[in-house]
Amino acid sequence: MKKLDPVKEKIKEHPCFCEKAHQRFARIHLPVAPKCNIQCNYCSRKYDCANESRPGVTSKVITPEEALELFIKYKRLLENLTVVGIAGPGDPLANPYETFKTFELIRNVNSNIKLCLSTNGLVLHKFIYEIKFFKIEHVTITINTIDEKIGKNIYAYIRYNSKIIKGTEASNILIENQLEALRLLSQMGVITKINTVLIPGINDANISLVARMIKKNGCFIHNIVPLINPNDKSTMFSKKGIREPSNEELSFARIEAAKEFGSMSKIMLHCKQCRSDAVGLLGENNTIEYNNIEKNEGSDEKLCTIKSNC
Repeated sequence: MKKLDPVKEKIKEHPCFCEKAHQRFARIHLPVAPKCNIQCNYCSRKYDCANESRPGVTSKVITPEEALELFIKYKRLLENLTVVGIAGPGDPLANPYETFKTFELIRNVNSNIKLCLSTNGLVLHKFIYEIKFFKIEHVTITINTIDEKIGKNIYAYIRYNSKIIKGTEASNILIENQLEALRLLSQMGVITKINTVLIPGINDANISLVARMIKKNGCFIHNIVPLINPNDKSTMFSKKGIREPSNEELSFARIEAAKEFGSMSKIMLHCKQCRSDAVGLLGENNTIEYNNIEKNEGSDEKLCTIKSNC
C-alpha cells in the first residue's frame, strides 16, 4: 500500500493551501484582531465596510467568546467547514490575547478543526511556542519584498518593542523577523504560505527575488496577489495614484516566481483575497451573519492558558 504524503494529508481539506480543496471545503475567518503593528501604504484602517471584499475588511470586530459562538453556529450549518482562520482585520499577533484565547476556546470544543493564522510576521518568531501548543499547522506570512530600500516605500512605519520605527531600519527589522519566523516554522513542520502583494512600480521587479528567498527558507506555496485600492481611495498608495496591476502583469509575476520554485504547482492561483469575516467556500463572497448568535453552555471558558505572550 502506497504511503500517504504527510504534507498532502495536512492540506487536503484546507481550501487556501490546496487548489483541489477550495471547491469542496469551507473556512471561517473570525475577526477578533483589530490592532496592527505595521502601517502599510496599501492598507486602509477603515475596516468597517459591508460593500468591499478585500483583506482587512470586516463588518464587526468580535470577542473570543463571540467567535466561539459563531464557530459552533457555522459548524452546525456547514458540514464541510474544516478550517478556522484569524486574519485580522489588523494583525492577529498584535492582538495576541484575543487570537490565542479564540484558538483555545475552539480547541476545547473541537480537537480536529484546522487552525490557521495569517500575519505580517513582525513578531511571529516570538510566538512559536503558542503555534506549537495549539497545533496551528498552517501559517500565512505577508512578505512583499526582501529589499529594505523597497520596503521603506511599502511600509510607513512599524511598531516594534514599544517604538515607532520608519524607513529602511523598519523595513530591515521586518524582513529579518519574517525570514527567521519562516525558518522556524518550516523546521517545526508547519506548512507556510507566503503572500506577496504585487504593487506596480514598487516591488514588481523584485518578485523573483522574494520567491528565491522564501523557497530557501522553507515556504510551501507562494501566493502573489494584486494590489487592491479601496473604494474611498483612503490609502497612501491610492492617494499617490499607484494603480492596481493588470492581469498580464500578475501572470508574469507568477511565472517568474514559479521559475524559482521549479514548478507552477508551488504558486497559488485560486486566492480570492478574502475579507476578515469570510465564511463558506472560497469565491462565494459570503460573510458572517452576526445577528441571532446562539448562546452555548461551552462559551464561558477559562482564561487563556498561554501566559507568556498574551
